[in-house]
Amino acid sequence: MMKNIGIIIELDNKRIKETNFAMITMARAKNIQLFAFVMDAYAASVKDDLESFGISNIVEIGLAPDQQNNPVIRAKAMINAIKEFNISMVFGLSSAMGKDLLPRIAAQINAPLVMDCFYVDLERKLVKTSQYSGKTIATIQLTGPIIVVGIRPNAIEPIKAQAFAQVLKFDSSNLAAKDFRVIKSGGIDKATNINLSEADVIIAGGRGMKNSENFTLLSHCAEKLNAAVGASRVAVDSGWVPYSMQVGQTGEKVSPKVYIACGISGSIQHFAGMKTSGMVIAINTDENAAILSNCDYYAVADALEIIPKLTKILENG
Repeated sequence: MMKNIGIIIELDNKRIKETNFAMITMARAKNIQLFAFVMDAYAASVKDDLESFGISNIVEIGLAPDQQNNPVIRAKAMINAIKEFNISMVFGLSSAMGKDLLPRIAAQINAPLVMDCFYVDLERKLVKTSQYSGKTIATIQLTGPIIVVGIRPNAIEPIKAQAFAQVLKFDSSNLAAKDFRVIKSGGIDKATNINLSEADVIIAGGRGMKNSENFTLLSHCAEKLNAAVGASRVAVDSGWVPYSMQVGQTGEKVSPKVYIACGISGSIQHFAGMKTSGMVIAINTDENAAILSNCDYYAVADALEIIPKLTKILENG
């Protein structure tokens, strides 16, 4: 029997975020029909990209212009679409948007929800996610007519699979939220304009950065690497950077291809948040720092000296 899988597509400036493609790859299987739900752009503008990864149905969800950023309205629209297209499993990214939207959907349709999944068995409805600061892997079997899963960004490598998609319109412009309204929407800091959880490269600073001003060294280097800037809890607790930049057990869980730890000791709590990185590079003056035992390459050196030199090389390269 053919199953319908719904995938909530996230966009940035009306362009598909690269992390969506790994999620779509994870959702592909035999006897599965994929429905991509698009709320932030005309479906035709993203059709080619979605087709190249195996999407056969693109649902353009039309929202009223003044409700585009209202999470209550977005959740209502998604729930209506899930019912309309007989979706049995909903995929979304465990991103900032996903952490807001997916629990709302699951709660209102009384569906089981597991976030930060890095493995999904569609046939048996099994998912895997890490627990206890990454010390153990939980394998969870979900039951119910509809299940909702949040996928860890960059959990697997995206693989293309050409398909031909039909575009379906789903009007949700008549929805209203009496008890919730968006007062203001603002931009984000330049240093964090690449979402940590979705970044391919992260350069993060800790106690060794010494003050907030020195984090600009990381920002300048990140611009050349097209990287996100992260931080340890010490840097956040010291007030050098905002909490949104924190990586670790009580911050963001990240899986970049490259993680550069600058002046970070590498406590268990921090390591729990970045242990699934593809490659870890550490720069630390302490040759006994824990991070040096949990990295692929390291330099026993001062990041405040190394990073400006690296930035200069990148500028001239």
